Amino acid sequence: MPPYVKISVGRQSLGDGESESTMSNYLPFTRPTIDEQTIESVAEVLRSGWITTGPKVEQFEQGLCDYLGGERRVRAFLHATGALEEALVMAGIQPGDEVIVPAMTFAATANVVVRLGAKPVLVDVDLKSRSLLLDQTAAVLTSRTRAIMPVHLNGLAVDLDGVYALAKQHRLRVVEDAAQAIGTLYKGRKLGSFGDIVVFSFHANKNLTTIEGGAVSVASAEEAQMLEILRFHGITKFADGTMDVTRAASKHNMTDVAAAVGLGQLKHLDEFNRKRRQLAHRYFELLGDEQLGVVPARGDEGHSWHMFTLLPHYNGGCPDRKTLRERMHQRGIGLGIHYQALNQFTLYRNMGYAEGRFPNAERIGRETVTLPLFPAMVMSDVERVCEALAACLKN
Repeated sequence: MPPYVKISVGRQSLGDGESESTMSNYLPFTRPTIDEQTIESVAEVLRSGWITTGPKVEQFEQGLCDYLGGERRVRAFLHATGALEEALVMAGIQPGDEVIVPAMTFAATANVVVRLGAKPVLVDVDLKSRSLLLDQTAAVLTSRTRAIMPVHLNGLAVDLDGVYALAKQHRLRVVEDAAQAIGTLYKGRKLGSFGDIVVFSFHANKNLTTIEGGAVSVASAEEAQMLEILRFHGITKFADGTMDVTRAASKHNMTDVAAAVGLGQLKHLDEFNRKRRQLAHRYFELLGDEQLGVVPARGDEGHSWHMFTLLPHYNGGCPDRKTLRERMHQRGIGLGIHYQALNQFTLYRNMGYAEGRFPNAERIGRETVTLPLFPAMVMSDVERVCEALAACLKN
């Protein structure tokens, strides 16, 4: 296998008291792994003269379809946010409709609902799995509810049996936000190989990256064709070179440059995910007694481990997340924040989602830190992180 080029993401500048030697060994919370063969494939696309949507996108879509088992239709998008929004359009979501969304997720999950004039109905999540609570989901259903958007946060699959049973009972669409879960298994089956509508992200920090990008997996040819129309101006092209425009759609088509990166990544996706699982298991060995903080739900061997998050036990010696992140940064280790609860943002507070309504999501939003986890890490990196956490949290 070719050597990898390690590209640093989210690196911070030197601050007071930080040495060049410390920062030269800086460990960010994530970093993409891109091999030389992939870089050369991008150069080939640039030399070809066909750099926007073309044969590489078609190959990438077929590669994703094959990876998921070959029974689905997969359509690539410029970014996952556009993919989510158009998936909702395809699902028939209209102004005034309600879509159930977990209160703990990236803002885009709910923002796309708002952009369509629909209402995101927020529900709390489990503290460790961060999956939406099904009892709360059932409690907020109304005659205007049209869809449920479960989020497979951090690569851990939601209880899909429960979600789909509820959706079937109330005749709802299910739009799975699997942005962080490419390669995740649910009861032995890959997410996106079954279900209603499943959306993936290929952002730079994801398990598989196209730099920016996303994809939607659906079962029917008709819905796949609708996605093609929705991602490119509402255009239907004909064999004689003419076209028709049937709706005022937006533009979300992936480029061949991005698809070339994705094809290179797809070859190594299972390997990347295996390494992530190994690193996560080492974190559990060192942090599983929860002396330093609440660890996430472990899941099974199907968990793709997009991120490993911790709810640290703050104390008089280290009173808050800001202090912890600064101390870890001084030791050459970057911590991320994933995520703030949706009702901790002005947009959703202004919709009436006041502080205190979603205690688990809000606690996660206030306290969570994301620990370094990416395939180029070695086990000693995990040990270094845990040793630094113990020192920085010392009371």
